Amino acid sequence: MRRTRIELADGRELIYFDERDDAVRDEPDRRELPPPPAASQLRYDPLTDEWVAVAVHRQTRTFLPPADQCPLCPSRDGRLSEIPAPDYDVAVFENRFPSLSQRVADEPAEITPFTPVRPGHGRCEVVCFTDDHHASFASLSPRRVRTVLDALADRTGTLNELPGVEQVFPFENRGVEIGVTLHHPHGQIYAYPFVTPRTRAMLAAARRHAGRTGGNLYADVLAAERAAGVRVVASNEHWTAYVPAAARWPFEVHVAPHRPVPDIPALDDAELDAFGPLYLDVLRRFDGLFGQPMPYIAAWHQAPVRVDRELGHLHLQLFSVRRDRDKLKYLAGSESAMGVFINDIAPERAAELLRTG
Repeated sequence: MRRTRIELADGRELIYFDERDDAVRDEPDRRELPPPPAASQLRYDPLTDEWVAVAVHRQTRTFLPPADQCPLCPSRDGRLSEIPAPDYDVAVFENRFPSLSQRVADEPAEITPFTPVRPGHGRCEVVCFTDDHHASFASLSPRRVRTVLDALADRTGTLNELPGVEQVFPFENRGVEIGVTLHHPHGQIYAYPFVTPRTRAMLAAARRHAGRTGGNLYADVLAAERAAGVRVVASNEHWTAYVPAAARWPFEVHVAPHRPVPDIPALDDAELDAFGPLYLDVLRRFDGLFGQPMPYIAAWHQAPVRVDRELGHLHLQLFSVRRDRDKLKYLAGSESAMGVFINDIAPERAAELLRTG
């Protein structure tokens, strides 16, 4: 893989990850762009012990442009985009409308005595999986999936080193039902200045389990699911894809390596190569359930940068809001207000449908 870094017209960073060693990426960004926005504002919610980002500049971000105006397609035929090259394999760049940024401005110390404020220090990146606007992750080749993983490993390792970053979160949103605003196949990476609420809850459970048993909670749960088999969708030598016994979403699959590792950079070559064929199989099963593209979120759970890394176990959580061909799962009162999920499909039935579909 060849890695080439360039600077966009407004000073943001872009990195090409090419599968050919002879790829040349010297096209300059010829656009005239305003300076990137300052970092968002983080406000502390004392009632939940959580931070909320207020990023008002994102209100003006690009929203569902036509294909011929897509900012993630390569620059061709006089149309200039976020990616100056006329083609690419995988490209990663700083988000033009970031929720978190290293461009920090001065902020008030507090709004009330109970609501301290701090800059939204961190980084948000866009990961373009292919230059083909009409592709999807499921249509990628295993080799391209390996290139995407190599890019995620590279970026996770780099972002882990940034001062103040506490957790790195790669993810993909797919489908307007999820809230996608750009159709081009892409994902994102958030580098947070705190450990996220979901991860804090998982680490607290893992810490209690380790205190009782000495074991790694996720590894023990994965072993139990592999032994039970009823919720396993697919597996190979290095990875298992299964529906969690307490799945929150109508169709939810965890794809986990058999060897406990904290993050993507810790995977070895055999594990990196084995991921693509299995994950592509699961994605195609998702699309085949109702004979139409499945909206989904694919979320990489990685250990925090500085604390409790030994408690983590890398895994990808894939889930959809679609519960039937013409029905969506809405997060209504119980889920949105109380955080209590109500699943309309038994996890065992979801696993059966994905295995046999």
